[in-house]
Amino acid sequence: MNDSVKTDFKYVGTRPVRPDGPDKVTGRAKYGADLNLPGMLHAHYVRSPYAHAVIKSIDFSEALKLPGVIATMTGEDLPEPGDKLMQGAEIEMKLSDMAPVVMARGRAMFHGHPVAAVAATSASLAAEAAALVRVEYEVLPHVIDMHAALEDDAPLLHADLITTGLDPAPTVPSNLSVDLALEMGDVDLGFADADVVVERTYSVPMCHQGYIEPHAAIASADETGRVEIWCCTQGPFMVRNFTSQLTGIEPGKIKVTASEIGGGFGGKTTVYIEPVAAVLALKSGRPVKVVLSREEVFRATGPVSCSETRVRIGAKKDGTLTAIDIDIVMDSGCYSSSSIMPATMFGAACYRCENQRSRGREVLTNKPRVWAYRAPGAPQSIMAVECAVNELAEELGIDPVDFRLHNAVEEGDIPVFGLPFQAIGYKKALQAAKEHPHYQAPLGPGQGRGLASAFWINSGQQSSATINIALDGAINVLTGNPDIGGSRASMALLAAEVFGVPVETVHPTVADTDSVGYCDGTGGSRTTLATGGAVIQAAEKLVLELRHRAAAIWGVDLDEVEWVDGKAVARTTGDLENLMDAGAAVQLENREMSLVELAETSGATGGPLSAVASLHAHNSAPAFAINICDAAVDRETGKVDITRFTCIQDAGKAVHPAYVEGQMQGGAVQGIGWALNEEYLYDENGVLENPGFLDYRMPVASDLPMIDTVIIEEPNPLHPYGIRGVGEVPICPPMPAVATAVNRAAGTALYDLPLSPPKLLAAIDRAVE
Repeated sequence: MNDSVKTDFKYVGTRPVRPDGPDKVTGRAKYGADLNLPGMLHAHYVRSPYAHAVIKSIDFSEALKLPGVIATMTGEDLPEPGDKLMQGAEIEMKLSDMAPVVMARGRAMFHGHPVAAVAATSASLAAEAAALVRVEYEVLPHVIDMHAALEDDAPLLHADLITTGLDPAPTVPSNLSVDLALEMGDVDLGFADADVVVERTYSVPMCHQGYIEPHAAIASADETGRVEIWCCTQGPFMVRNFTSQLTGIEPGKIKVTASEIGGGFGGKTTVYIEPVAAVLALKSGRPVKVVLSREEVFRATGPVSCSETRVRIGAKKDGTLTAIDIDIVMDSGCYSSSSIMPATMFGAACYRCENQRSRGREVLTNKPRVWAYRAPGAPQSIMAVECAVNELAEELGIDPVDFRLHNAVEEGDIPVFGLPFQAIGYKKALQAAKEHPHYQAPLGPGQGRGLASAFWINSGQQSSATINIALDGAINVLTGNPDIGGSRASMALLAAEVFGVPVETVHPTVADTDSVGYCDGTGGSRTTLATGGAVIQAAEKLVLELRHRAAAIWGVDLDEVEWVDGKAVARTTGDLENLMDAGAAVQLENREMSLVELAETSGATGGPLSAVASLHAHNSAPAFAINICDAAVDRETGKVDITRFTCIQDAGKAVHPAYVEGQMQGGAVQGIGWALNEEYLYDENGVLENPGFLDYRMPVASDLPMIDTVIIEEPNPLHPYGIRGVGEVPICPPMPAVATAVNRAAGTALYDLPLSPPKLLAAIDRAVE
């Protein structure tokens, strides 16, 4: 292990009460829809009733006759996007793939696509006015199924779309937006060397992140054209950047304040309503509030790609993998934005295999443009590979953990995406799974057990932090990352660790874009690693400054002053001549000054105690996770009960273990729901049939057992505290663990998710025929 990585902690690794807890349990916390401003207008959308149509004309005349209707908007109010790339996006994306999602321009591309908006003095009046807007459409043929979209006679969504990733590039447009491939070794030779080969196709449905809080924003504009936006988002700087590029408003004229956020899971790392609120505010000269209904969230924000993955995998009789071949097709909705790259890169990242090939294709259909969900793209491809690995181990008669231990990647191995692994805890996690009481426990009647591994790369990106110390020694930590998974607590713990003071002394704040340096969004499992890294650096600057001031007071050299447990401590007797002149209350016999004492005298020793740190983190490290799932199947109804579930994960260093456990449990619940029930259901007209929680079935507490957690700590050698991101990998292993458990319990081979009761019952009936 890297000797520069800290391993002895006083506050990091403890479980203090969350800083935002009191505000949330008392109702003081302000979410996106909670802000109201004097003179505020309410906006309502006009949405397409067709899955694909030309917008021939939009007539607001009847709507504008209503008293209190103040402003209107269409896609023509946004600048022509051209071929420019989005700046500040996590993935490379054209502005032309983002702007029409905010507001249709020329064509409606999916049912529910926003084509216009109306702002009025009340929400009910805005809805009434929107119903009076007359839109003339020319209905076009649509395509919902991604396989049908690849047919030669399929309706073409974009006449100028040429597939990227192929060499030579095609000359004819199609609905295939991306076709990429990664390869290492000789796959054909690897299969020739295999004693056993498993080949199967696995399907994962389109689903939604299911965050509890719908999108909400309010924008106001002053006479100079400066815009302020309050919204629920995972990234206020992202909102500023995207809104600027989509509206043409200069970024320096946009201030964004992030409200508390009621869930995001990647779904709020983009914009839908913020540019609309900003444009309407500028046009009306009044604040404008936009709050989506639950139905609008389901119909018109970014769901998650459905996928179909063919996996072929071969091994020797001793379990040594000889070849892995993956071919995944993903539905991106009506614009390119799927996570086909990580899906192609990471499906088999847990395994050492010299011969690998992975192909990924992104297809466009008349559905909403998809967006991120925790580890975007990875759960779909990992689902397929892990199920195939379980089948292969079973056919070879090898325990699934032992099979994985035999083929597990470790430090120095190079996966198909080409980045060598540093120190990782994958094998430790596998060993912990093998030794866990859950894995060793006998199964009950009608039960099955599944196990799955998973990998996620994690990210770093840009972050900033500001720390101010008050006269009483209170430490204020400002960052620009909304807290969606416990980052306030992490920032407080990291600052407390550097200063050596109780965490209760630290007050973490999510600041607006005018009050703190740039931070990329809360996503990519990056916040505690990267923004926490900026907090560490800012705190270290202040500790150095505090030592300087103590040294000046005592008249000693800097290297004669240490910082220990929140105090400056002199190592020599030194010259005490200036002690009284400085007015410092110093215990002469101990030669110590506490943080409070130094803060009290800061005005006389150099001024306010404040520090800023900014960085571009390149020290992220991957995360690995293991899930064990026990399931029982009612063979008469097809109902599945998850009877036991265990998550094991390498966290590097768990800054706040309770939050890490919560991330693991939350990802497990979401993956279980995706495996068993959650899916988008469209009718033949391209209309979503289940746009609400009544018909879109998500797990609730009564559906699940207590989810056990085991945290493995293999320090990230690139981070001073050994931290790894933990938020995304937990959603990757549940689907294959659940699918394997259910199939073993039911005696089926059903890999077309979700494993809903009707589908599973039909598979059981087929298996006994």
